[in-house]
Amino acid sequence: MKNKYQRPILLAASILLPLATWAQAPAAPVNQDFWANTIGVITMTVAAVVIVGALLAVAQLFSSVVKMQEIQMLREKGIEEVVESYRQPEQSWWSKFYKSMTQAVPVAQEADIDLGHDYDGIRELDNKLPPWWLGMFYLSIVFAVIYLFAFHLSDIGKSPREEYENDMKVAKAEVNAYLATVADAVDENNVVALTDPQEISMGASIFSANCASCHGQKGEGGVGPNMTDDYWLHGGGIKNVFHTITNGVPDKGMIAWGEQLRASDIQRVASFLLTLRGTNPPNPKAPQGTIYNPDEAAVTDTTAVATPAAADTTATGK
Repeated sequence: MKNKYQRPILLAASILLPLATWAQAPAAPVNQDFWANTIGVITMTVAAVVIVGALLAVAQLFSSVVKMQEIQMLREKGIEEVVESYRQPEQSWWSKFYKSMTQAVPVAQEADIDLGHDYDGIRELDNKLPPWWLGMFYLSIVFAVIYLFAFHLSDIGKSPREEYENDMKVAKAEVNAYLATVADAVDENNVVALTDPQEISMGASIFSANCASCHGQKGEGGVGPNMTDDYWLHGGGIKNVFHTITNGVPDKGMIAWGEQLRASDIQRVASFLLTLRGTNPPNPKAPQGTIYNPDEAAVTDTTAVATPAAADTTATGK
């Protein structure tokens, strides 16, 4: 392949290769990643052009050095006619384009751009900046204008702040989902009484919606036993209360709420019930069961009835 076709082919390949990669990538929704992918392709294209441009510049420099060596060898042999042909070669369109971009000044005319500054024999010339540098600089300006419009002046893309806020919302939702999973892993062996006012309030709401019809709105008792005194039919404490609510007391008409409520919600209800102790609501039901000893940590049997003095044998378990 002739040398004059190599540079255009490499330049075209540097532009088409990222575009081909982009075309083969899975299509993304326009409102999500389309513009981010587009900007990524533009960046890859710019980088490819810069790299190829730098390689072409190195190749051009190497070619010039080789040519100078050939001229020197021909001079030493006295072949001036060939030297003259080297000095005035036919320029390709790429060479003309490259020269127009760099506006390079021949060595013989360097005196015209000499700034008069000499540092240890090194002269300062007013040469133009390298084309790869100028190209990258101009492309960065174009990219900045596009980025400013797309991400800050329109709704095409999201600004970094919007991306951050969206990521934080997603992360918060994932954390909440994880915490919900962890909360539902509670059982009667690892359950602990909640003290957070918000959790207690949620437990009160669940109690009011599901339990108040039998135990009274204030836990004073009704069909079910009084929840505000020190007496318990099936053991007090968070573990026993959690166990009773979860499994129910079928022979007393209390359903197993573990089939309808999440474990975390049962924990909230049980924790709320413990806060009712000593509240002395109006018209409390007579005590049923026995006084709970907090030192007894074992879960009691839901089939056991601890008191012969229970007045209502149809009461749900407490």
